[in-house]
Amino acid sequence: MTKFYTTFRPLALTLPGLAVSVFVAGCSLMPTYERPVPPITAQWPDAAAVENSDKNSIQPLWNKGWKAFYADTTVQELISIALANNRDLRVSVLNIEQARAQLGLRRADQFPSVNAGLTGSRVPASDGGISSTYTGGFIFTAYELDFFGRVGSLKEQALGQYLATFEASQTARISLMSAVAQSWLTLLADEELLRTSRQTLATREESLKLVDLKLRYGAASDLEWRLAQTLLESTRVTLAQQTQKRALDENALTLLLGQSLPTAARAQLASGQLDALQFTRVPAGLPSDLLTYRPDIRQAEQLLMASNANIGAARAAFFPRITLTASAGSASSELSGLFKDGSWGWTLVPQLILPIFDAGRNQANLDAAQTGREIAVAQYEKAIQNAFREVSDALAGQATLDLQLQASQALLAAEFERARLTQLRFDNGAASQLDWLDAQRSLFSAQQALVQTRLAFLQNQIALFKSLGGGGGDSAAAQPTAR
Repeated sequence: MTKFYTTFRPLALTLPGLAVSVFVAGCSLMPTYERPVPPITAQWPDAAAVENSDKNSIQPLWNKGWKAFYADTTVQELISIALANNRDLRVSVLNIEQARAQLGLRRADQFPSVNAGLTGSRVPASDGGISSTYTGGFIFTAYELDFFGRVGSLKEQALGQYLATFEASQTARISLMSAVAQSWLTLLADEELLRTSRQTLATREESLKLVDLKLRYGAASDLEWRLAQTLLESTRVTLAQQTQKRALDENALTLLLGQSLPTAARAQLASGQLDALQFTRVPAGLPSDLLTYRPDIRQAEQLLMASNANIGAARAAFFPRITLTASAGSASSELSGLFKDGSWGWTLVPQLILPIFDAGRNQANLDAAQTGREIAVAQYEKAIQNAFREVSDALAGQATLDLQLQASQALLAAEFERARLTQLRFDNGAASQLDWLDAQRSLFSAQQALVQTRLAFLQNQIALFKSLGGGGGDSAAAQPTAR
């Protein structure tokens, strides 16, 4: 693991040590930051099996923002509604404001605080009378001269926390867009499955009536009637399950949107087809440094910078702290003469605190800061590894699901033709009732499987776009100023 600091111990309280202290006055003790080497390969595992693409070919997709990928107008409308109304995203944005306020507090510590004050006191005098003192003017309260960068390091730590909070909000934003698009796909698939199940249910009800009629006249056996009834009841069970799932999926999408589905989306649900929805295809052969688009990795790095700055503050605690308290104004023994000529004055109270014995408190604080930075390094590397795996999984799914979709389409075409031929043979007495029922069951299963495969294929495209950090390019203008 790359080291970012050297072993630090406080200077001895000797004349050479004090001389060194004076020499480094005004310098920061914060370690120099170096980005850790990413613990991943330059290409994803399937890079050798796919066509290589220029990294620049995909950058315009990110620079154009999420609408370049989510090209469907209904999906864009739903995402826009969610970005405006989702409460989780709203909390993440408010967290940015809170972190910005904390950064403002740390920045304010670098400047003196000036206050206007008016005080008065009356105490018994030695001659039996009352002594009065009134003062008024400007007061500078305990301003720390940041010779060793303690205050500056704390400001850098707060800045890192603020930038990390911003990146966390970007992660929440990208995840929300992905969740909305995938939930909409799921809802479209639910509707398509329901339509297929209703059509199959109607067909099997008619088939059961036909078998029942044949049974009455002795043209069919009781076993054939039971088989037709079994197919009918299994379709009813499937329809009931899909109806429940469709209601749950709509509730989940409503929660993401922060409101009910718009009218246009409901109209598309009634007639929409899953195969009519397409997304911009992410090219294969992408270099792994595209992970720098992911805000969660940038968040981990900002937290690493913040922990690095915390070491500087912990180191500075070993050195003297110099504070100034000053006031300028007027003093008088009578309130009426407070601001008259000759009553003006000023006071200056410098204070130097040199740590001598603290039972190891400062050293323990430094050890904790250094350990915290090592934890941040591990978390940063883990974030990169997780991102690498997510992209690798999505790339693997992009190739295999494409083949699965083609195979499912071919299977459905074959099952449809088989069902048609079996129907003709059954009508002409060349096939049994059992053959016809088996063909109908296989056709229904193929129809359901094709919808599920197409859903998985489209959702995998969204997952790949999300895992590469896509969707945050259009908010770059709102990004806070870096160091």
